Amino acid sequence: MSSPATAPPAPNSLKRVVAASLVGTTIEWYDFFLYGSAAALVFNKLFFPESDPLVGTLLSFLTYAVGFAARPVGALVFGHYGDRLGRKKLLVLSLLMMGGATFAIGLLPTHATIGSAAPVLLTVLRLVQGFALGGEWGGAVLLVSEHGDAKRRGFWASWPQTGAPAGQLLATGVLSALTALMSDAAFGAWGWRIPFLLSGVLVILGLWIRLSVDESPVFKAALAQAEQRKATDAQAEKMPLVAVLRHHWRDVLIAMGARMAENISYYVITAFILVYATTSADLSKQTALNAVLIASAVHFAVIPLWGALSDRVGRRPVYLVGAVGVALWMFPFFALIDTSSFGSLLLAVTVGLIFHGAMYAPQAAFFAEMFATRMRYSGASIGAQFSSVAAGAPAPLIATALLADFGSSTPISLYVIAAALLTVLAIVCAKETRSRDLAGIEPDTGRQAVDPATLPADAQSV
Repeated sequence: MSSPATAPPAPNSLKRVVAASLVGTTIEWYDFFLYGSAAALVFNKLFFPESDPLVGTLLSFLTYAVGFAARPVGALVFGHYGDRLGRKKLLVLSLLMMGGATFAIGLLPTHATIGSAAPVLLTVLRLVQGFALGGEWGGAVLLVSEHGDAKRRGFWASWPQTGAPAGQLLATGVLSALTALMSDAAFGAWGWRIPFLLSGVLVILGLWIRLSVDESPVFKAALAQAEQRKATDAQAEKMPLVAVLRHHWRDVLIAMGARMAENISYYVITAFILVYATTSADLSKQTALNAVLIASAVHFAVIPLWGALSDRVGRRPVYLVGAVGVALWMFPFFALIDTSSFGSLLLAVTVGLIFHGAMYAPQAAFFAEMFATRMRYSGASIGAQFSSVAAGAPAPLIATALLADFGSSTPISLYVIAAALLTVLAIVCAKETRSRDLAGIEPDTGRQAVDPATLPADAQSV
């Protein structure tokens, strides 16, 4: 008999949890990607006008990179309190912080109004965005993973992962619609604020859905066990961060290695491609953007399929297909783009994102299954977000520098292949986690811990 802590919830309940996580992650990624698009379109003129156009663009992208730097800090703080207080409370806080910062950007006075204070305030709000996003991912995927049963955990936990392509589609779609309906002057004067202010409406919707779900039953049971241990031996529970570094340091390194190819390939395929297609393949930015938009829709569709496959064959085989596939695809990827054909460009980006989805889809369940419950938020978040600073943040910059220095896509392909080799090594060193019971993972072992039947009655009734 399944214990109450690990028994599958009612389908409607699980779908509501999935919807809450998906809507939240979509909004968070919408806000994050919206800033990147605005940085390229208008922020260089509105917040850094004293610089020449190129320097202004670089400075606006520097504030974009600041968001990546804040993500590990958010992972540490949200992970700590998420493991102490629960997943739901911290997810509500992250949504409020991200949405509030994005809405405030829409109200922010420009350099023409308040001078140098404008870019400073913009940078502060970007830090808040990055901080919130660093805490969002771990909580969203854990809330789903800990509500669902092991048989379909990969499928259900992959749905919050679709928030990234959904957020990108939403942000790019809103901006494209506004730029098509408004003149350049109107968009630069006030139209750019509309997508940021829309975030307020999206946050209200997200909160309404997110507040309707209950806390993870696995976390509630683990909290009851911790309280029981404290009452019997009066031993203080270690901080989640300390416990992760002591018991799960190997899993943290594996998670960081697993993220290298996934993160780097994503930003090369979706961000750097806008540079390469326009400078080396003589395609328009709109053509490249359209290819990324269509491919992102396919990306959204295949992520749950890869997640479901990981439930059948395991997390490691699916992840390896993605890492090896991305490595093998890099040379054909650039060769197709060099044909300067929209069809070839679309094929290159779509296949690249399909392989990326094979890594991204099982990642949620895979990382959740590595860590014990009372340190799971910290462990998964640290492993995911610390690697983003070394992988995703500099990837477009490194790719651009390699193209400028060598005038060829070959070094960029080798760069992604090197990252894929690191990921393959990490996955080979990892243990298969598909059949683990999240309620019973012990530090270092993955064995069943305390029998849930021995818990107090209030913990069993969760």
